[in-house]
Amino acid sequence: MGTFCAATEAALRAFQHQRGLRVTGVCDEDCWKALVEANWKLGDRLLLLTSPNLRGDDVGELQASLARLGFDCGRVDGIFGPLTAKALDDFQSNCGLPNDGVCGTETVRALNRVIGQTGQGPGISAVRERERLRQAPTSLGSLRVVVGQFGGLSSITRAVSRELRFAGAHVVPLDEPDAVVQARTANQFNAHLYLGFEASRADDTVVHFYKVPTFESIGGRGLAGCLSDELRRTGLPVAAPCGMRLTVLRETRMPAVLVMLAPVRTAVDAAPEVSTRVVEAVRQWMTLCTRST
Repeated sequence: MGTFCAATEAALRAFQHQRGLRVTGVCDEDCWKALVEANWKLGDRLLLLTSPNLRGDDVGELQASLARLGFDCGRVDGIFGPLTAKALDDFQSNCGLPNDGVCGTETVRALNRVIGQTGQGPGISAVRERERLRQAPTSLGSLRVVVGQFGGLSSITRAVSRELRFAGAHVVPLDEPDAVVQARTANQFNAHLYLGFEASRADDTVVHFYKVPTFESIGGRGLAGCLSDELRRTGLPVAAPCGMRLTVLRETRMPAVLVMLAPVRTAVDAAPEVSTRVVEAVRQWMTLCTRST
C-alpha cells in the first residue's frame, strides 16, 4: 500500500488518456487537478458562481444538460462561469424554481426530469458556435489572432506572426510559459482564433483541438484539419488531428489549436515554409467557416 507501482502507473496513464491529457504516467499539477475534478458528480455539492470559478465533472454535466435543453452555457468546459450562471438562472425561471443561480437538490431533480424528454444531440452550444463561425471575418485583414509557444519555438512563432501580419491580420505573439495566462490574454484580446505551438518528442506532428465526451469545438476541429493538411506539404510527418482537454484549449473561448511539432529540429529548420503553410491553413479555415452549416 502507498507504493507507486507499475499497476498504478498503468491506471494513471489510462486516466490521462480518457481525460484527454498528455499520457506521461506522471501525476503532475494538471493531472492532479483533473483527478480532483473527476471526483465531483452532479448533486454532490451546491454549484454557483464564485471567484475563483468552481470546476469539476459536475459542472460539465450541468453544462451539457443545460445545452441539450437549449440554455446556452458556452462551451462545455467544466468551469462554472458567468454564462453557466445565466443559463442556470434561465432554466430555473422556465421551470418555476427560485432563480437564485444555485444548482442544488431541487434544480438537479428538475434537470433529471426534463432531460429524459430530450434527444441526444450536441445542444445549443454547438449551434451557437456554428453561428459565430459563420459571422467570423472573411478576410485576414479583419482577423485577430494570438500566436503562442511553449518550449523554445520562438523562431516558429515569430515567423508565423510575421506572415500573418504581412497578410493583414492583427496578431499578438506570446512567449508566456503559463497556458492559463496565454488563454486569458487571448480571451481579453477577443481573438478570433488561438494558434499554439509546442515542441514534441513524438515521431509525428499532431494538431490538437478542444474535445471532451460531451462537447467538441467545431471551429477548433476544422482549423486542426486545415493545419494538418497544410503542414504535410512541408514534408513533416503529420498524424491525424486529435481532440484533447489540454489547459490552453480548455481555457480559451475561441477556436484554438495546439500544434505539437515533431521532429523539432526539422520543424525549426523549415520555419519559413511552416509559417507560409499556417497562413494558408488559416485562409482555408476562414472559407470553411463561411460554409459552416
